[in-house]
Amino acid sequence: MKCVRIGCSGWMYDSWRGRLYPDRLAKRRWLERYAEVFDTVEVNSTFYRLARREAVAGWIEHSPPEFLFAVKASRYLTHIKRLLDIRDGIARFYEPLEPMIEAGRLGPVLWQLPENFHRDDARLAGWLELLPAGRHTIEFRHASWFVPPVLDALRAGGVALTIGDHPSRPFQSYEATADWRFVRFHYGARGRQGNYSATEIAEWAERIAGWRGREEVYVYYNNDWNSYAPANARLLLRRLGERPYTEA
Repeated sequence: MKCVRIGCSGWMYDSWRGRLYPDRLAKRRWLERYAEVFDTVEVNSTFYRLARREAVAGWIEHSPPEFLFAVKASRYLTHIKRLLDIRDGIARFYEPLEPMIEAGRLGPVLWQLPENFHRDDARLAGWLELLPAGRHTIEFRHASWFVPPVLDALRAGGVALTIGDHPSRPFQSYEATADWRFVRFHYGARGRQGNYSATEIAEWAERIAGWRGREEVYVYYNNDWNSYAPANARLLLRRLGERPYTEA
């Protein structure tokens, strides 16, 4: 069986206090506590601003050696430049991540495209040529991308197609384009206010259990409000038999 890593999209959420984080626990220790429960996190802050090298070094210091960070690429590259003329921007994005890379703690880099970004084969090809070493995954949010030529290009580049689960995007494909998978749970369809129901989580656990026979799987819950993400992630861990589940 291949490795499955399950976590959340970020960890600095006040609404998690009293659930994942004890009421009196200082925020500077939240990552340490988070890493007691999960073995990976998706860093979303890097989408909005470049990381600080000192902060990255602190993340490494306050998490165990086996803990991995998936990192979301800058919106400057994906939403403003829209993958065009980004060689220098990629270098700037990666520079402060060097402590993470040197420690062997960088997991996949997530490239999320905006919803109004339609299929553009030339830009996709140019982006694939510029990708640094390591694992990369791309999340398309427009239906035009989900066609065989695009998926074949991802396969040729060893890039994983992000499975971005959201009821407003029924065109999402579960097709694998690499020897690993990347899943983002944005909004549950059958729970309240975006929470994933126990039935939905059980269905996804069965699907992921099938995938892990062939591919490694990275899973992140992005429904961070009302502490849904950590609760959903912990239940999925239990369904997959990864660890006991508690509601804390």
